[in-house]
Amino acid sequence: MMYDAMPNEQFFVPAVDVSKVDPAFWRREVPNTTNEPAGTLVVDTDAKYLFFTQADGSAMRYGIGVGREGFSWSGRARVQYKRKWPKWTPPDEMVARQPELEPYSIANGGMPPGLENPLSARALYIFQDGKDTLYRLHGTHQEWSIGKAVSSGCIRLLNQDVIDLYDRVPDGTPIVVLPSRTAPLAV
Repeated sequence: MMYDAMPNEQFFVPAVDVSKVDPAFWRREVPNTTNEPAGTLVVDTDAKYLFFTQADGSAMRYGIGVGREGFSWSGRARVQYKRKWPKWTPPDEMVARQPELEPYSIANGGMPPGLENPLSARALYIFQDGKDTLYRLHGTHQEWSIGKAVSSGCIRLLNQDVIDLYDRVPDGTPIVVLPSRTAPLAV
């Protein structure tokens, strides 16, 4: 039921084809083993999980897709604000790498909201020391991407999961993105 269609959204959100998502990445409540206080988001990029810690000693755990090699980010920050069905404006650096995104550039006003918009149903905007990191927690309709390193750095959740998370997380929520434990050592 938690991955059923959501026809009452601004844009129809289809049901998740759960056969395309490893059950290990389905949303569930688990013990909080993060060592972070209640009300904190914790992103474990290696395990491909996002945790939202709760006051009762548990955490809501969500399966995520993470940044592919060379596009990851780690550190402590805050959810500065969040948006329902946001417009997407790829950073200039992304447009330089992918010129086909020029129609959606900041200069051209971005991509309007909708299911095909890369941010999809919801976005939580991550700021560090008062500055936009350009990283987001956001929805996706691409079930196959959960549990994989595929994005340009943002953390993606199934639309049903990001809607659930959006409703739990207030502006200002702290977020900890753990560094990869499998990253090669610098020489």
